[in-house]
Amino acid sequence: MYLESFLLPSKETEEKLLKTRMWENAGPFGYVENAYPYGIFPPKGLFQLDFERVTILYGGNGSGKSTLLNLIASALKLKRISPPNSGEMWDLFAAACQIRMTKDEDGEGEGEGKFCRLPSHSRILTSDDVFDFMLAMRSQNDQVRENVESERQEWFHRREIPVRMQSMEDYENVRKQALICRKSLSRRQYLRETAGKEWKLGSNGETALEFFDSHLKEGALYCLDEPENSLAPKFQLELLQILSGLVRWGRCQFILATHSPFLLSLPGARIYDLDSRPVTLRKWWELENVRTCFRFFDENRHFFEDGK
Repeated sequence: MYLESFLLPSKETEEKLLKTRMWENAGPFGYVENAYPYGIFPPKGLFQLDFERVTILYGGNGSGKSTLLNLIASALKLKRISPPNSGEMWDLFAAACQIRMTKDEDGEGEGEGKFCRLPSHSRILTSDDVFDFMLAMRSQNDQVRENVESERQEWFHRREIPVRMQSMEDYENVRKQALICRKSLSRRQYLRETAGKEWKLGSNGETALEFFDSHLKEGALYCLDEPENSLAPKFQLELLQILSGLVRWGRCQFILATHSPFLLSLPGARIYDLDSRPVTLRKWWELENVRTCFRFFDENRHFFEDGK
């Protein structure tokens, strides 16, 4: 485990930060156009988070779970793909947060107390990253298909018209004609070498699961923002197994923002309920989302029992 605790600014500190920003904007006549994330957490009584190997920030839409996860990522300076939804107060606010790392049991850490170093490949992954990944793969495949059609036309054209190399500008044309004339190279192989290769894409859920499987490596801290998006229940359970394995055998620590009943059941997770005031620690089966699902299936139990 790497991160032990995270301290948010007090209400008084928030007000000082706001006044500082107002003065920077226009002196005594200062203003702040976007105070986000000012004022979100003090009303919830949330000033400190203590972490386990798996820590979950649970809450409905607008509860602040993604904001809190992104603040943690910003304070830790984690690598990221998509930028956070931030405002002019964001950097000031993140800098005012405090981080406590765990003690390094091997004595190889940093500082007087030998605290853990955060692994360099630690990062935050968001649902936007997954969507962008899927769109990028589809866009690349569309481009490859266009290239294939273009190169198919060139295949026939270049077999009939010889190309002479008179300067380095002719190199690519000569190279392609040489490939075409190679008896050992079929048209299919030629198109593969010149047009590129399509990514093999499955369903949205399969592609999303592949994204996490390829980005999550052993020995790191990961912040995951609503990773259940695009994942059907079957794939959420598969992601649950991937995360559980990385925690148990892969020396990973996870902080999740989620309301997925499946991911909330991660073994040993410390769950903060951001829907409650003050924010409260709960077991996954005590959470409203999970209990709503339970009530629905319990009320319709007879449909499942009749199908035995």
